[in-house]
Amino acid sequence: MTTLTRRQRFPFPEIPEWFESFPARFAMPTMGDLYTVRIEDFMEEGRYVLRAELPGMAPEDIDVEIGDGMLTVRAERTERDVEKNRSEIRYGSMSRSVPLPPGADEDDVRADYTDGILTVSVGLGSEKPEAKHVEIQHGT
Repeated sequence: MTTLTRRQRFPFPEIPEWFESFPARFAMPTMGDLYTVRIEDFMEEGRYVLRAELPGMAPEDIDVEIGDGMLTVRAERTERDVEKNRSEIRYGSMSRSVPLPPGADEDDVRADYTDGILTVSVGLGSEKPEAKHVEIQHGT
């Protein structure tokens, strides 16, 4: 006896890819910017490291700002004035701000932009603030 098996094909093969990029396609604007910069961050060799995905940018179109415990990356890609058949490239300004970890030294910051990835590293102070005891006042 032969058993027949039915092979079901997914009728819309591009849908899984579409859902994979769903958050990026419909990201809400932040602080007046059109797109959000995609990042990853981690600790490495006593430094806080943030990597930002900024493909196709010129270094002069990228701004890194640090202050008040926040690290902000801003960039802008301007659209070429040519007639296009199709364009899937994002144009406009984009930014991302992240809080720095405790002990971050805002005076010890390095940035490098290579192969479309911006890497910013911030030194971490070796000393942690000590816990302080607060005297309790008693009102009479």
